[in-house]
Amino acid sequence: MPHDFMPGLAGVPAATSSISDVDGQRGILEYRGIRVETLCAESSYLETAYLLLFGHLPSAVEFQQWTTDVTRHRRIKFRIIDLLKCLPEQGHPMDALQAAVAALGMFYPGRQVKDVENNYWSAVRLVAKLPTIVAAWARLRHGDDPIPPRDDLGFSENFLYMLTESVAPSVWAKIFDDCLILHAEHTMNASTFTGLVTASTLADPYTVVASSIGALKGPLHGGANEEVVVMLREIGTAAKAKAYVENALQNKKKLMGFGHRVYTVKDPRAMVLQELCRRLFKECGSSPLYEIALEVETAAGTMLNSKGIYPNVDFYSGIIYDKMGIDVDLFTPLFAISRVSGWLAHWLEQLRENKLFRPDQIYAGEHDRPYVPIDQR
Repeated sequence: MPHDFMPGLAGVPAATSSISDVDGQRGILEYRGIRVETLCAESSYLETAYLLLFGHLPSAVEFQQWTTDVTRHRRIKFRIIDLLKCLPEQGHPMDALQAAVAALGMFYPGRQVKDVENNYWSAVRLVAKLPTIVAAWARLRHGDDPIPPRDDLGFSENFLYMLTESVAPSVWAKIFDDCLILHAEHTMNASTFTGLVTASTLADPYTVVASSIGALKGPLHGGANEEVVVMLREIGTAAKAKAYVENALQNKKKLMGFGHRVYTVKDPRAMVLQELCRRLFKECGSSPLYEIALEVETAAGTMLNSKGIYPNVDFYSGIIYDKMGIDVDLFTPLFAISRVSGWLAHWLEQLRENKLFRPDQIYAGEHDRPYVPIDQR
């Protein structure tokens, strides 16, 4: 039977979905038909998560119940804390997060994936507990006790509090919340596809999310925001940016934070994040990394824009987190905290008409190869 081979399944539709849509030529990203810029201006992360998961903006009563449910499930079992304490302190936070999320499935019933109510509570727990796990690991690896969540604080405000044991300025919480909205969903990407493959086996949602976290960790996906800050620090000063860019492109070295499989114009999320940078720096003073980033974008633009290569969502997000004092290796876990709502939305959508993912392959090996005894090799 003839096959059309598409490396990486590039451009091959793997599902139909009504969760999000991207117009890469016009630079438009919509969640359930609503522009992401509008959601940042008008909504909150928890409301956006509800929209993604359940298909509509919640009523006041629905949103109050959703917020209450998430708030009440932020705490994690002491045995999850014990698990984190057993992991190597130098390990990457994404590995700790993946291990803890996989372990959550042992504490909560999630295997009955046809049970609508059970699926709701699984979604609540995962949205609620990922921030607590990330914040707990961030402190435990430095020898500090985890900070329990505070029910009187909002979603983003509480996470920043659990990191530092101090209440962040309101502008920080709003900007961080907008960052979560921007990272919450983005159609059929590598981590979403990974989660759907796992979900198609009818695995529990904790396993689904753990597998998605594994895919997100890679530097070609969620890990790119860490690499951007590393690159900007390597450049050192804005004056060195142009020479760095020219040298990198001449040597065919990838500029982290540039280019996207879908967008041929500047990523709309990057545009919002750049504005969030300005708001944060107006409140707290500028960042040398931002000044370098502006010069990198300008220098790269003269050589790459004609090829449809512009900054993506990873280029400016790390600069914001760095200014807030968040460790670089926590940037990708922050991505996971946000994207869990998108992963779960796709999980719920797939369950309606589930079909096991079973792609084919093109065999390129030998046939009828003889076995050679070990003493004759």
